[in-house]
Amino acid sequence: MKIEDVIKLAKERGPKTVSVACCQDKEVLVAVENARKEGIINGILVGDIDKTRDIASELNINLDNYELIDIKDLSEASLKAVELVSSGKADIVMKGLVDTSIVLKAVLNKEIGLRTGNVLSHVGVFCVEGYDRLFFVTDAAMNIDPDLNTKKQIIENAVKVARALDIDEPKVALLCAKEKVNPKMPDTVDAKELEEMYKKGEIKNCIVGGPFALDNAISEEAAKHKGIDHPVAGKADILVVPDIEAGNIFYKALTFFANAQSAGLVLGAKAPIVLTSRADSDVTKLNSIALGVLAASKNN
Repeated sequence: MKIEDVIKLAKERGPKTVSVACCQDKEVLVAVENARKEGIINGILVGDIDKTRDIASELNINLDNYELIDIKDLSEASLKAVELVSSGKADIVMKGLVDTSIVLKAVLNKEIGLRTGNVLSHVGVFCVEGYDRLFFVTDAAMNIDPDLNTKKQIIENAVKVARALDIDEPKVALLCAKEKVNPKMPDTVDAKELEEMYKKGEIKNCIVGGPFALDNAISEEAAKHKGIDHPVAGKADILVVPDIEAGNIFYKALTFFANAQSAGLVLGAKAPIVLTSRADSDVTKLNSIALGVLAASKNN
C-alpha cells in the first residue's frame, strides 16, 4: 500500500463535508480546493470571509463552490466549525489560521463539542521508500508522557485509522530503546503489560507486541538476527512511541531525512480532526484531508 491509495480510497468513499475553522489561510485553502477537485470533499468555510475572498482571488479559487460563514472572532469561528460537525452538517473539522489550542478547546466544549471521554491522539501515516506497507506512527503530537491506560487508547485510535485503510488486523509494535523488559525502563514494562492486555482480549482488532526496538519492529532480518519470534516482529504496521519527545523526533526524521510522504489526523473525538502545520506541504495537507475522509467513512 502506498500513500496514493489513501487518495484512491477517499475518492471511492467520499465526498465528505469538511468544516474549516478560520479559513483565511492560503495553504489551507489550496489544500481544501485540491481535495474538492479530487472529488473527496465538500467544504464549509468558517472565518473572516473578506480576507478569504482576497486570498481566493489571488489563487483563482471560486468560492461559489463552498458554503461561507462569516465569523471574524477566532474562538467563535472555531466553535461554529465544530458545531457544524456535532449537528451533523459536516463530517470533519479542519484547522485553518488559528492556534491548535483554540480549535481543541472548541472540540472539547461541553455543549457543542465532540467530546467522547476518550483520549485524543495524533496518528501519522508514512510511506517510506523501500517498504511495501504504510507505517502508522503515534503519538507524536498530543500526549506528552502517556500512562498505561492512555497508551491503550492511543493504540485503539491508531487501529481505527489502519482499519479505515482496510488493514483489518494491523500489527502494533510498542517501541522502546530495547526489546527486553527492564524494570529501570518503565516504557518496556508498559509495553509488556499492553501485550498482556491484548492477550486477555482487552485490546481488539489488532495484534500487539512489545517491547520492540525500532529495527526489529520493522525489519524481519533484524528480528531474525536477534532471535525474536513474534507475529509482529519485523512486520509492524503501527509504531507506538513511548512519549512525545521520541515521537516528534521520529516523525520529523521520517519527513526530513527519509523524505517520506505522509498524512496526519487527530482521533478520539466524535469526528476526525485535521490539524495541519504550516510546515506541511500541500500534498501532506491533501493526504491528511483524504485520511480524514476515510476515518469519517469508518465512523458512519
